[in-house]
Amino acid sequence: MSEKIIEISGINPVELYGVNEAKFSLIKTYFPKLKLVARGDVIKVIGDEKEINLFEQKIGLLVTHLLKYKQLTENNIERLMDEITSEESQTLKHDDSVLVYGNSGLIVKARTANQRKLVEECDKNDLVFAIGPAGTGKSYTAVALAVRALRNKEIRRIILTRPAVEAGEHLGFLPGDLKEKLDPYLQPLYDALRDMIPAERLKEMMEDGTIQIAPLAFMRGRTLDSAYVILDEAQNATKSQLKMFLTRMGRSAKFIINGDSTQIDLPRNQQSGLAHSIEILKTVEGVGIVTFDEKDVIRHDLVKKIILAYKDIEG
Repeated sequence: MSEKIIEISGINPVELYGVNEAKFSLIKTYFPKLKLVARGDVIKVIGDEKEINLFEQKIGLLVTHLLKYKQLTENNIERLMDEITSEESQTLKHDDSVLVYGNSGLIVKARTANQRKLVEECDKNDLVFAIGPAGTGKSYTAVALAVRALRNKEIRRIILTRPAVEAGEHLGFLPGDLKEKLDPYLQPLYDALRDMIPAERLKEMMEDGTIQIAPLAFMRGRTLDSAYVILDEAQNATKSQLKMFLTRMGRSAKFIINGDSTQIDLPRNQQSGLAHSIEILKTVEGVGIVTFDEKDVIRHDLVKKIILAYKDIEG
């Protein structure tokens, strides 16, 4: 365990830390193994020496950005934190906390406590439920785990699915076949894949079936083996659909079920099967459950406030 004092010079520390240290809190999420304390123009860092060195490099990049552009947004912080520099590439090569090295130097890590818990649960269990509000990184982390498993040759294919339920819109009015109708609803999964797999390689994988994207109804009758299977928007699956999906699990398969019980789009006469499945399976060995909350939100800071505001109203 090492300790280091890093001095911030040439800028107003508030511009780096943000109001009420909001920006500094974001920076901390990238270094969960370090203890970081900011006091004026000094940051006290405690932890592994290699991690401390990486932190100091990143702080240097942020300060340089501030000096050059006179502002530092959360998007700037995320971009600079995710970029891999030549100086740190060798250090990061054996970093166990990295899930995937993505495109354009992107480094994908679990950035919150519950994202790290999701990684741990998926390492221990073949079936994991990830429950919580939008913006908490459930789907993104799940896709990263699937891509990691594929690259490590632990599985042969990735299957991404979701119920064909409209979120207040109507699929029938959209042009194209069923896949084209569903594509907009699967966009978050596409975006995650595009971050982590080069475009041409991703196209090849989708064409040869290494990566498959399909509505939940298309899972009926299949045995999904040697696969990493992610069911997104599971709150819109009925009890019978979820039972059907869960019993598709074949050998050497991993299932992650993502859902947000506050955003159910099923017709009023249909009951969501998500909470029902969790209640039935919560004591079954080999099943993990991770519950995300507003503290895990990694989108715009307003998203946290929006979630809390709706929680207050809805009780």
